[in-house]
Amino acid sequence: MYDFNFAPVFASFDALLTGAWFTVQMSCAAMVLGLIVSIAGAAAKTSGVRVLIALTNVYIEIIRNTPFLVQIYFIFFGLPALGVRFDPNEAALLALVVNFGAYGIEIVRAGIESINKGQIEAALAIGMSRLQVLRYVILKPALRTIYPALTSQFIYLMLGSSVVSVISATDLTAAGNDLNSVTFASFEIYLVIMAMYLVMSLLFSALFVLIQRQVFSYPVSR
Repeated sequence: MYDFNFAPVFASFDALLTGAWFTVQMSCAAMVLGLIVSIAGAAAKTSGVRVLIALTNVYIEIIRNTPFLVQIYFIFFGLPALGVRFDPNEAALLALVVNFGAYGIEIVRAGIESINKGQIEAALAIGMSRLQVLRYVILKPALRTIYPALTSQFIYLMLGSSVVSVISATDLTAAGNDLNSVTFASFEIYLVIMAMYLVMSLLFSALFVLIQRQVFSYPVSR
């Protein structure tokens, strides 16, 4: 019989909350920066410029066909050999952005290519600038189309951020590992951490639904 003992966990619950808050902050920053990378990469891939398309494809293939853990190690341990150094939290954020971008580019590209070319030609014909066409005719309708896939990838990013604990980034999993090394209450600690990740996932999902209703819900035509 196992004697459950959650007392050491809740005695240090503040440390877990601090780690969870850092996870939320890092995930939000990675989502915003990763979306910017995704939009820029998708624009490059649909630009028709062969060099940009080739460079974007190389980036996508390298990131999507190598383990995320190896990417983190390369950024944190490999780049210092070239004189590029990051602290653990900076390296964690960079790794998340780079990894998300490779997947986000294809999602955004699919949204851009779903826009009818006739709409683009009509917008240019009435005098809209290319920037206005990108903003009003292409980008928003495309994001509306791909929003469910994009938010699912955001949730996956937040859950995948637990891997950054391997380089001592101060996220929730790292806080749990530190607590486990002191209390050895592994079952209780990681059960609580699982519950905290579940709560964060549900909160992010609720937030994304709210954003969808406020930003991407158009009135139904009669």
